[in-house]
Amino acid sequence: MQSILLKSKLHMARVTESELEYEGSLSIDPDLMEAVKISPYEKILVANVDNGERFETYAIVGERGSGVIGLNGATTYKGDVGDRLIIFTFCVLDEEELKSHHPLVLVLDEKNQPKGGLR
Repeated sequence: MQSILLKSKLHMARVTESELEYEGSLSIDPDLMEAVKISPYEKILVANVDNGERFETYAIVGERGSGVIGLNGATTYKGDVGDRLIIFTFCVLDEEELKSHHPLVLVLDEKNQPKGGLR
């Protein structure tokens, strides 16, 4: 049997930019992606804390060190610059892997900088 579990989460990421005329996706600072092991083009679930919207898209690499969290394409209709997002990734684990699995969680401040270390 396999189960789908939370792999990683960026908690309270602030939207820093919005670009309607783009193919789609969510731009994320690669420093943040690497901290919680989000791969470029990986499927993500996004929850907007400020308006309740939830959507699926994929992660793309933004500018390193910028703290960028950018809504692109159709996702621009799901939030505004300044909104707080929770960005989730998931993994499929078998019963043995479940025993030692711990998701990577990084809580961010208002400038998308880590508040403490990984949880």
